[in-house]
Formats: sequence, structure tokens, C-alpha cells
Amino acid sequence: MALLHMQKTLQGFPPQPGLSRFTLSEVFVETAADAAALGFALARLPRGQRPVLWVQDRVSRKESGYPSLAGIGPLRPIIMVNVTRAADVLWTMEDGLRCRSLGGVIGEIWGDPAVLDFTATKRLALRSEAAGVPCWLIRRLAHPNLSAARDRWRIGARPSAPHPHDSQSPGAPRWAVELFRSRHAKPGQWVASYDRAADRVDLVAAVSDRTLDAGDGAAGQRAAG
Repeated sequence: MALLHMQKTLQGFPPQPGLSRFTLSEVFVETAADAAALGFALARLPRGQRPVLWVQDRVSRKESGYPSLAGIGPLRPIIMVNVTRAADVLWTMEDGLRCRSLGGVIGEIWGDPAVLDFTATKRLALRSEAAGVPCWLIRRLAHPNLSAARDRWRIGARPSAPHPHDSQSPGAPRWAVELFRSRHAKPGQWVASYDRAADRVDLVAAVSDRTLDAGDGAAGQRAAG
């Protein structure tokens, strides 16, 4: 999967945001089974061959499915852990963050379980920062309640761009990306598209009338450089 090699070009959000890359980031998906959040989390992980610990609770696994390990590629080993309860996800993530050899920790939790409180997210953030291992918590069918996550995102799929050679076929995939709270960067909204030829993600400022969703977004991408 080329997601591991995507380049990040958020306006107002540096590609190398220092310590913020090695802390807890929280993502809320627009549609419960949307895979866009996972792709974005993978794209934000540092490049390299260190394995990623990936933890799912039972409902997330049932409703959104397993990640396609074959599509991620051999350069990024994935350690899959399937558990039942949200408490088990949090325990596994925290325990994994003790290992400095990991390239990242990703956890998926369904809904708003009581165990996922401010204290639990604070523990994940501190563990992540102490170990220098980025941690991503994917929230499905959940509300942005009180959290110690340093960066908090909303991500959803958008209509693909027009195909350059076939008007009846889908073009490059696109997503709506919103950083609604952050301790390290200025919040904002962007439209993300994947450039297969260049193997990167381009992000341009979203527009209020959503014309970018209906058009091909070429003008915005040119304006963003």
C-alpha cells in the first residue's frame, strides 16, 4: 500500500511537526465503517521498517473489517491484536507503547465506553511521548468527549476526482480532513486527494460551498503548489 510513502502537505500543519508526531492523536470517522481514517493514520507514521501494533475491539472488527495486511507491503510489518473489550484495547496499546522499537501504535474503539475517559487518554499520551512512538486512536460511532489527545481529527470520504481518461470511471480518492483541536498546530479544514503517480497525498484548503467536492480540485492543488 502506497499510503506508507505519502507526503504530507497540510497548510498550517508542518510535515514534520516535532513532538506532535510522537504523541496521542485521536480520529473521529464521519461514517462508522469508513477506512479513510486508517489510511490517514498510516500516512502520518514515520517512514521506516519498524513494526506497527494494531489493536481492534470486537465491534470495530465486526463492523469495519480487518486491515488488508497484504496491501500494506513488506516494509511495514503489522502486529495484529484482536480483543473483545475497549478496556483490553487500551491496556494493549499502553503496554505496546512501552516498546521503543515499534513504529507506531494504532487502536480502534467503537462508541463511547466509560473506560475511555480523560485519564485513559492521558496515560496513552504520556506513554507515547516518553517512548517516542506515535499513537493513533480511531473512534468509530463516537463523540468528541473530554480527551487528553494532543491532536484531534475528523475524517470522512468524499467523491473521487474525475478520471483523466474515462468520465465513467472514478479518479483519485479524496477525503475531508479537519483538525478541530491541537496543542501543536493551527486547526483547519482541508480536502485530501491521493496522487498515485507521485505517490503522495495533497491537501488543499476546504471551501465553504463544497465546490471542490463536485469539481476536480485541480485549481486548488495548483494554488497549493
